[in-house]
This record gives sequence, structure tokens and C-alpha cells, in this order.
Amino acid sequence: MIGLTSLWTNGRTDVAPELNRRRAAFVLGKIDEILSWEKTKEQEKDVRFVELGEFLCEVRAKQYWRLEKLKSFDEFLEKRFPESRRKAYYLMAIHEHLPRISKPELRLMGWTKARELVKVARTDGQKFDCAPWVHKAGSMPREEFKQEVERHLTGQETEPHEILYFKVYKSQLPVIEEALETAGLMLGSDKSRGYCLEMICADFLAGANLNETQPKV
Repeated sequence: MIGLTSLWTNGRTDVAPELNRRRAAFVLGKIDEILSWEKTKEQEKDVRFVELGEFLCEVRAKQYWRLEKLKSFDEFLEKRFPESRRKAYYLMAIHEHLPRISKPELRLMGWTKARELVKVARTDGQKFDCAPWVHKAGSMPREEFKQEVERHLTGQETEPHEILYFKVYKSQLPVIEEALETAGLMLGSDKSRGYCLEMICADFLAGANLNETQPKV
């Protein structure tokens, strides 16, 4: 996964920790509760992302996946996140890299802004000053906040931009997400999703022009 290779452990350690079956059952039950696909749980799932990331980290560290006779943490994620495991790793990164930000503040900013803030925390290391970034996350719209993070990471002003809105069906999301993720792996983790989409479109146009018989195209 992009920028998340440091989290890739597959739940394997030299010595397996002692399995607390009661705690494991509680944590796995909480994860299933948050991930419930019932309509009434959809909003709750996004609000409780802080709790979900914390539980996922505990499952990985304590190897609670063994309670379900699974072979690895990776297999556990495949079972709980069949469409994409990327969000699971994002949530764990938020828990691990933003410990100085209180849970209520993280919930207020939302998981997408917190995901962007992880990039700043990783880059700045011990110099990371969370207070002004928490304020920016709370006062800026999501896209504007992403631009602010990008300016901080690159030291460059970004060009003027437009925000595109178009509806896609849930059945289309896995294909779109996989295409963007694959493009990110090919182009580099420093590239935005907008740039990845541009390259996907450029690649499509290049292929279409090769097969097109109309000179104007």
C-alpha cells in the first residue's frame, strides 16, 4: 500500500503473544459492530474511525486474528475489508502517528483530514506541531486543507484548481479505487489522486487515438 509499507507485518512476530481470548472476542466484536453494513450504522462507522483504528492496531499487535483460526493479520483484513484494505491501514496510521491529538479533536476533523495530517506527522517527526494543524483542519474545507498539506510537504505553491463533482454507483467504486491505487503505485506515493486520475485519462486517450480512424481525434 502507498506509504504504508512500514505497517505491513501480516501479524507475524518472533514470539506469538499470549492470546487473551476474552479481550480478543470483545475487540473483534467491536470491530464487527463498527463495520456493520446496516444503513443505520453507515454514519456511525465514519464517526467511530478513531476507535476502529485503535482496535485494529490491537488486533495486529496481540494477534487476535488467531481466535478465528486465521493464518495472518492480512487474512483478517481480507475478511473484514473485502473491497479495499487501504482504509484499514489509514486508520491504523492515524492511531499510531497522531497520539498527541485528542480523540474528540480527531473525530471533529474527520478521518480524511486526519489521513492527510498523518503525512505531516511522518515528515516532521519530532518537530511536528499538532496544535496549528488541528486548528487548520477544523477551519478549512477538506480540499483546501489537502492543498495546505501539499504546500507544507513540497514547499511549493500549488496551481489553481477546480473541484469536480460527479455521481458514481457503489458497484463502480471498487474499480475506480483500484485504478487510482494502481496508478499511485506506478507513479509514486508523492502524487495526488487528481494527478493519478489525469494519467489514467491520458493513458486512455493515447490508446483511443492509436485505434481511432478519425483524423480530428
